[in-house]
Amino acid sequence: MRVGTFVLAAQFPGQGQGEALHRAVRTAEVVEEAGLDSVWLAEHHFVPYGVCPSATTLAGFLLGRTRRIRVGTAVSVLSTAHPVALGEQAALLHVASGGRFTLGVGRGGPWVDLEVFGAGLAAYESGFPESLDLLMRWLTESRVGAQGERFAFRDVAVVPRPGELIGGPAAPEVVVACTSPKSVRTAAERGLPMLLGMHCGDEEKAEMVACWERCAREAGRTPEEIVRIGAGHVSAGVVQLADRAADASEALVKAMPGWLKQGLDAHVTVDGRHRAMRDPVAYTELLCALHAVGTPRLAADRLAATAERTGITRFALLAEGSGDLAATEENVRRLGAEVLPLLV
Repeated sequence: MRVGTFVLAAQFPGQGQGEALHRAVRTAEVVEEAGLDSVWLAEHHFVPYGVCPSATTLAGFLLGRTRRIRVGTAVSVLSTAHPVALGEQAALLHVASGGRFTLGVGRGGPWVDLEVFGAGLAAYESGFPESLDLLMRWLTESRVGAQGERFAFRDVAVVPRPGELIGGPAAPEVVVACTSPKSVRTAAERGLPMLLGMHCGDEEKAEMVACWERCAREAGRTPEEIVRIGAGHVSAGVVQLADRAADASEALVKAMPGWLKQGLDAHVTVDGRHRAMRDPVAYTELLCALHAVGTPRLAADRLAATAERTGITRFALLAEGSGDLAATEENVRRLGAEVLPLLV
């Protein structure tokens, strides 16, 4: 199994934005020290739910601070980014890091971000496939032009070309955040693995994997390709470790609802549509029940069960749910020292 952490750079009540970003950087450093596989960086705008507005920028910083782990975005939002600009950043990080960068992409939400960045609601509602196709062309071809509904420009050279990486993969790994059958089909038809959210349980994730495999077959993928690409699926979750399971859950139930309420309430829709937001306490309790929250043995058993039920063996686990830097560092170290050996 490949186990890494999911870093939101969450700003908990009473904390400053710099404090949240410092915890994010330290988490990545400890991930490498603890022998874990990767760190995945979220991207948000104008809200304390997460104070990293550019996952690729923070990824570049962390790639420079580490030597072994993979650093990925979870996710870079294509609805508010030009796919060529994002492709250039991904290619640069891929080549400069020696192939340690993973580009996770998604369409985001119907937030005011679409207004601020001038993308418009259509970019969110219908523009994702066009943006994704243009991005993938940029990462795999030497010259690219476009004549699409949203993007139209003459042929230009791809600089730097991802294939310029010596002795490594010809392009950065790309994963797609999937939350619906439509997004699952979009990923499967393009031969891209999925990133599945921490709000989903094993049953829902297994259904999405089955849907992805069915769509991939319908798109003409061979059984061998489906197995190879499917090995890249990522399951997001939560990890909180303690000597007693009740103590692990209590740490999250004390801290996460305040952050969730503050962060989720700050989201503003671009068109005034009604938002049905989760109850923060109930959502925290759900996450504790679904994921690797408890003793190291319990956490390992839950990860193993998810792998068995879904076929996914790659994890991005939120470790900062206590909101405390020292506790987050200890949580990550215990994940590497006490849980990872049980999964081998």
